[in-house]
Amino acid sequence: MKIIKVALAVLLLLCFLDMPYGYYQFVRFLSMVTFAYLALQASQDEEGDIMWIYIALALLFQPFFKVSLGRSIWNFVDFVVAVWLLYSEFNSSEKNGK
Repeated sequence: MKIIKVALAVLLLLCFLDMPYGYYQFVRFLSMVTFAYLALQASQDEEGDIMWIYIALALLFQPFFKVSLGRSIWNFVDFVVAVWLLYSEFNSSEKNGK
């Protein structure tokens, strides 16, 4: 699970660079799929609160009915989500002794 969260965080942080539009589409789709998977994992682990956060993020990042926030707000969202993913992964690893 660690590699998934870290990889997605890196991809989200790369959105700060001037990338082709297709990259942002790819990141949105991959984020949706990843957050849906993480929601499923949280559901199976009976972590209801975190599951709903992942579902909300999957809906926010889904590429089919775009949420138009503007580049500066999307950059802020990408940054906050990337930092939260990294924090949640490394914080849970320390608690579990991994």
